Amino acid sequence: MRVSRRLVLFALILNAFAQSSQQTTPNWAYALNPDTPATTPKSADDTPLHLPNSGAAFTRAQVKNLFRVPDWHPSGHPAMPESVSHGRQPDVYACGYCHLPNGLGRPENASLAGLPTGYIARQIEDFRTGARKTSEPRHLPATNMAKISAHAYPEEVATAAKYFSNLPRKPWIRVVETATVPKTHVAGWMLVADTPASTEPIGQRIIEMPENLERTELRDDTSGFVAYVPDGSLAKGKALVSGREGIKACGKCHGPGLRGSGNAPSIAGRSPSYIVRQLCDFQSGARAGALSRDMRTLAAKLQLEDMVAIAGYLASMRP
Repeated sequence: MRVSRRLVLFALILNAFAQSSQQTTPNWAYALNPDTPATTPKSADDTPLHLPNSGAAFTRAQVKNLFRVPDWHPSGHPAMPESVSHGRQPDVYACGYCHLPNGLGRPENASLAGLPTGYIARQIEDFRTGARKTSEPRHLPATNMAKISAHAYPEEVATAAKYFSNLPRKPWIRVVETATVPKTHVAGWMLVADTPASTEPIGQRIIEMPENLERTELRDDTSGFVAYVPDGSLAKGKALVSGREGIKACGKCHGPGLRGSGNAPSIAGRSPSYIVRQLCDFQSGARAGALSRDMRTLAAKLQLEDMVAIAGYLASMRP
């Protein structure tokens, strides 16, 4: 009887811990698709679709194909290697599908453009070994990386890393300080505006959403994002990043202009949703790779409002 009661108590403690963990994970950063997604009228899967800034045409079925990147602007980037443009069925998705041919990615995943090849390869290895995970196991874009990394061949990783490393960083996110934001819901693992449109207080959140939802859904790699941050975020974030608020100045590791140095990646101009997720993952221990020790120490000192300010300021910087 005592053993049974102990098991019940242990299960209750684990459940409470899990609930507490989920409560401290910001749902606007770890945007989770609903179990029953809302359906909206779409054109038939075999109807050719077009963008105003491209001569290409893809059907909706082609746009959804994880093993063929819908490349709307082939002249805007170098030729993609096979691992980036098609991947390898059934286990290795085309890298350019999620991270886009320009390497700038979307809020639900990483921007890879301009990162050192060694850094990209190291992160794939950490995903493969479990040294890099996510604080929110239901966040499919992150858990997919672990699955893909487990099946990717070393030569596939090397060619993809070299491709993305050679891509230029470009402005991709427009940052707006505000007290009110559009009401949103999650679709495609990112925040999108409600219909009909309405607004609400921003609170201590970052609301990052497509500038043009239709173009983003078609994976147009010339259509970026807007990130709404609380009033005062940029000044507070600058102070935190500069080391004036009791934490180590980010530039000591991430280099001049926070554009990277050695093993430390560039962090200027990156998705603020992504940055907050990484800070949370360092803080929770979900990211525990060989290069993460200093970041875990720093993240342990941060409150969520600090993360919001830091991420907003970094996103506002020139890449």
